[in-house]
Amino acid sequence: MRLLSIVLLLLLNLAAPAAASPIPKLTPPTAPAVLPDPLGRETPRSTISGLIGALAEHDYDRAAQYFDQPANSNRQRVTAAARARSFQSLLDNGGSLQPYAVLSNEAIGRIDDELPVDQEYVGQITVQGKKVPVLLARAEEDGRQIWRVAPATVEQVAIATRRSSAADSEEDGLVIAGAPLKDWALLVGLGVVIFGGLWMVALLVVAGTRRLVADPASNGLYRFLEAALPPASLLLAVGLFFALAERLPVAIVARQTLLRYTGIVSVIALVWFGLRLVDAIAELAIARMQKRQRRQVVSVITLLRRTAKVLLLLFSGIGILDTFGIDVTTGIAALGIGGIALALGAQKTVENLVGSVTVIADRPAQVGDFVKVGDVLGTVEDVGIRSTRIRTGERTVVTIPNGDLSARQIENFAARDRFLFNPVIALDYRVSSAKLKEGIAIIREVLVDHEKIAEGARANLAKITERAFNVEVFSYIEVRDFDANVIVREELLLAIVERLEAAGIGLAFPAQTIVFAPEENAAPLSLRKGDD
Repeated sequence: MRLLSIVLLLLLNLAAPAAASPIPKLTPPTAPAVLPDPLGRETPRSTISGLIGALAEHDYDRAAQYFDQPANSNRQRVTAAARARSFQSLLDNGGSLQPYAVLSNEAIGRIDDELPVDQEYVGQITVQGKKVPVLLARAEEDGRQIWRVAPATVEQVAIATRRSSAADSEEDGLVIAGAPLKDWALLVGLGVVIFGGLWMVALLVVAGTRRLVADPASNGLYRFLEAALPPASLLLAVGLFFALAERLPVAIVARQTLLRYTGIVSVIALVWFGLRLVDAIAELAIARMQKRQRRQVVSVITLLRRTAKVLLLLFSGIGILDTFGIDVTTGIAALGIGGIALALGAQKTVENLVGSVTVIADRPAQVGDFVKVGDVLGTVEDVGIRSTRIRTGERTVVTIPNGDLSARQIENFAARDRFLFNPVIALDYRVSSAKLKEGIAIIREVLVDHEKIAEGARANLAKITERAFNVEVFSYIEVRDFDANVIVREELLLAIVERLEAAGIGLAFPAQTIVFAPEENAAPLSLRKGDD
């Protein structure tokens, strides 16, 4: 019994702390945050950009960190700096690096260059008269993947350093931004000469073509040459500059810097070429459509012209931002999500764009049409991406958003093939029945005799009022122009009036007849009114 009590007491003592102390929660270990590389060696493009920046500042200690070589002791660091300096000398003397836009801006580099996934080709140098590729190698350092000049390339630089004293020579003359002034002047002068020469050739070709064609405004070949040759000369000049600058014995800093920003010029040249070509094609197409009286196509051409220009400018902006090293892929990927928010915040703009498509597709109104939209009456002057402009009879311009235009009732007078002639001729009700029949016959004869009245015209006694016999005319005038309709309408009305007067049949008009009865003191008053 005593033994059982001791066992129970021990169990209670062991259970009490367990019950009192809470069970610890297991939390997964957090991975240490990997900071970005302070030297910007995450991609081949950023590695070469950082290396060129260090060489431009003659900071060879920093430049040595872009090479895959040991630098633990002071001697190793001095050797590494010397190799960085020798590498710059090799690039200045016959070496080259790929243009900035060609270098991969992805962390994994290019995967279609037939090289191992951890290597990247970025240029070449000349060692002992042989072309040696400049390779980058990807490795891990402090928990992050970085790109550095590969050991094979470092070894070739070391060989060149031992066999040449070029690395020990200093630059002569004035140095600006890490390169001699004469090198900057040589490269800039080369670009000016190339572009100036090609520009003059383009102007001469355009001037010669203008003299050969009879009508330059409507000649497709001349319009194409006038639009394409100036920007094409700039684009061709950029290509020649890229090819010739690689062969010049100039500092790699000056060459690589100018080649980098020459890429912006190439983007500008492409956009310039595209804009001028779009304008030339659109103007030529509009001129031809106007000659063929196909006004509906003019609206479509105008809308496509503006859309193409907006897309060209958008893509050019992306290209320029990429040249400056701004990553636009994330922004483009976010457009899918941001587009929803944009659509919610710009519902009217989206509605107008959809309305533009509807107006162009259904063609309820075209440029040059005389229309009535709501209480607006006028001629359509322009069908744009967002709105349509209508010139009223008072010469004012009314702008209607295409979203509203597509939802409204549009009355298009330009689409009318004939005009309705539907007057009511009021004959004096005092005429006899014979004269009434004669008057109706006269009106019918006037309609039949006129060449502009369509078949099926009729004139009938429609109503007898207290003032007149109303003869209703129903016919169509076979003209499409409004001004011609006004003239024909006037001719018909004048002919009807003249023929009725000649027959002695009067038109009804307001009148009062007062009759006095002399035999009565309070004479009754009789009123008789004629019709209008």
